[in-house]
Amino acid sequence: MYRKILITTDGSAVSSKTACAGVQFAEQLGAEVLALFVAPEYHYPIYVEIIPPSYPSEAEYRAAMERAGADHTRDVAESCAKRGVPCATLTAFHESAALKIVDVAQHHGCDLIFMGSHGRSGWGQLLLGSVTNKVLQHSTIPVLVHRLIKEPGSK
Repeated sequence: MYRKILITTDGSAVSSKTACAGVQFAEQLGAEVLALFVAPEYHYPIYVEIIPPSYPSEAEYRAAMERAGADHTRDVAESCAKRGVPCATLTAFHESAALKIVDVAQHHGCDLIFMGSHGRSGWGQLLLGSVTNKVLQHSTIPVLVHRLIKEPGSK
């Protein structure tokens, strides 16, 4: 059915739980996994004449985001290794996480995007926007949205 599944992660508890479910799903299908973390592009501070010395350079920012991406995707890779699921990890940079997710899925030949939803509705979804909704709008390949019944850490 599906041979290569893109699993997205942002490092949140919801995302980690979703990634675990995605790995289990990949194992059941005998599919391989591509774990993706999307970081925002670097921005120079605006409206200042002198860049503060504490502000990171572009190289420092990219290195920090690469480390964060490696940390966030490591859990997925370790879960895949335990289950014998082939896995690759990737950190990408883009202003729109949703558009980058769709682009990476197409570029890497994924035939399914597996991602979570924080379950916001109403004004929360309207005001904050939803990466998942944007992926659903732009993707030409199937998207499986995993929704947790309760937030991790809640009783």
